[in-house]
Amino acid sequence: MTPESHGGRERSEAERTGGSGERPQAGYPGLQRARPRNVSRIDVPDGPGGDAAMVWSLRPEMAGMVDRMITTVYQRSKIPAAEREVARMRIAQLNACDACATFRAPSVQAAGVTDEIYAHVEEWRTWPGYTTRQRLAAEYAERFATDHRAIDDELFARLRAEFADDEILDLSLCCAVFLGLGRTLEVLGISDNCPLDV
Repeated sequence: MTPESHGGRERSEAERTGGSGERPQAGYPGLQRARPRNVSRIDVPDGPGGDAAMVWSLRPEMAGMVDRMITTVYQRSKIPAAEREVARMRIAQLNACDACATFRAPSVQAAGVTDEIYAHVEEWRTWPGYTTRQRLAAEYAERFATDHRAIDDELFARLRAEFADDEILDLSLCCAVFLGLGRTLEVLGISDNCPLDV
């Protein structure tokens, strides 16, 4: 199969490049992509939910693990959605993961997380609309994703002033899922997201 084919069918030039010759950037500023691309790097079967859903069908023996990681983050985390989403979106930006950056879980929308929360993630240090806990979640996620060894006692003292220890563990596990799955999707070139009901 050629790089231009996908799921058994040839993609047009417009599908491959969005008509401009370059892939449009996700809905957040500052994202720099190393290479333009519009098609996944592996052959993903066509099916409901697009590439982001169907990629897991290539390894059904492992798909259950991915589903459990995602549903656990969204259904069992005790971190409020507006705090968890700031951490998730900061990691999505740092991973340059289009699928992650555009995903909005129905449960998060139902919890009242607004587009404004997502729009200011790069400004987490200064945007006045964030709470102290949201700022800490973004800072922790950023260091977790870019320089985990820089997570020092000073940051932990600030975290522990706002979060209980079980919440810090919860946030850490959420960041691990966001980082790992986001990098997996980005490396494989999966740029769409699927409408998961989580």
